[in-house]
Amino acid sequence: MWRRCRRLLCARCPLPRPPPAAAGTAPLRPGWGRAYAPPGERKRFYQNVSISQGEGGFEINLDHRKLKTPQAKLFTVPSEALAIAVATEWDSQKDTIKFYTMHLTTLCNTALDNPTQRSKMQLIRAAVKFLETDTVCYRVEEPPALAELQKNEWDPIVAWAEERYNVAIGSSTSILGPNIPASTKDTFVSHLASYNMWALQGIEYIIIQLKSLILSMGVIDRHITVEKAVLLSRLEEEYQIQRWGNVEWAHDYDLCELRARAAAGTLFVHLCSESSTVKHKLLQD
Repeated sequence: MWRRCRRLLCARCPLPRPPPAAAGTAPLRPGWGRAYAPPGERKRFYQNVSISQGEGGFEINLDHRKLKTPQAKLFTVPSEALAIAVATEWDSQKDTIKFYTMHLTTLCNTALDNPTQRSKMQLIRAAVKFLETDTVCYRVEEPPALAELQKNEWDPIVAWAEERYNVAIGSSTSILGPNIPASTKDTFVSHLASYNMWALQGIEYIIIQLKSLILSMGVIDRHITVEKAVLLSRLEEEYQIQRWGNVEWAHDYDLCELRARAAAGTLFVHLCSESSTVKHKLLQD
């Protein structure tokens, strides 16, 4: 299990170091949606990482210290599988702890502290509201090549969502976007209500990365891969890159970072609902 988590968490290509962030943990930051903004870097202060089961769930141990949230709550997660995945993030850090690479830890902190103090229904309605501005529902008329590309690449995923959830979605070239029926929104509200609060935090995180509820549900339902979802969410940008060329470093970093975040969010959603128990083990070489 923990080897599979490590493969999923590792970046698919080396990521350049982004500009350093300020020390401390800011509540929110643009680009991270409603999740905590992780601090920059600090020297690694622990040797071994392990997990243990407590009264409230599974805990992360850094040597003999219990991991805490930014609000000083005990860092406790609902499943052993998620604990192992988070512990893998901490165990993967080298001499320097790079918090901005630890997306699962950030998501857990957000779920535990709930810094915006939102209820389950508020999370659900925020997610469904993205349908009104969903990336795959907004189409262009010019240039014709891009319009054709959008039709060929986005129509299938919209058709899948309409059949999967028995709803009408459609698309539009109007700046106002498509007219999403109230019944469609109600269906998605009912579907999202089947997820727990932790999973909903992860779903919103994926939606913010992909700018699309439809693509996010396609990934969560395993209809498309994270790589495919990221490609579809960046379709216009990829079209421009093919036409005008790639900006060295910047485009590659954006692509890798988006894949890492979307993959972490997807893994988080599934592991928050993980009910099976895996064998307890220390995560050390």
